[in-house]
Amino acid sequence: MSDARIPDDDGLQVDDVKAVRSEGPAELRNLLRAQIDIGRARREPKPKTPPAKPPGHRPGAWPPGTSSPGPPPEWRYPPAAWRAAARHYSNSLHRPEEPCDCGNCPVADTEENR
Repeated sequence: MSDARIPDDDGLQVDDVKAVRSEGPAELRNLLRAQIDIGRARREPKPKTPPAKPPGHRPGAWPPGTSSPGPPPEWRYPPAAWRAAARHYSNSLHRPEEPCDCGNCPVADTEENR
């Protein structure tokens, strides 16, 4: 039984099982395992191998010779503007009843809040 291959198009017949059973339990076990393998080969797609990683690539790292794109252009404000915006936010958060002294608020708005 080990040299013979079960045909794919023809299932097991009663006579086949009787003949294999007479050869011994190991041969019947081999026959049934071969049938299971044939069934799995029919229904399961072949596993695809993942594409090879480039040599020396670290997960999550930029490829060699490149860098991250950096901050967007709208974030390129002068340091004084960042300080004024932070001061305005701090004033509005911690001292909402007092006039703002950030330097960017109009004087009319600050005098009305008094």
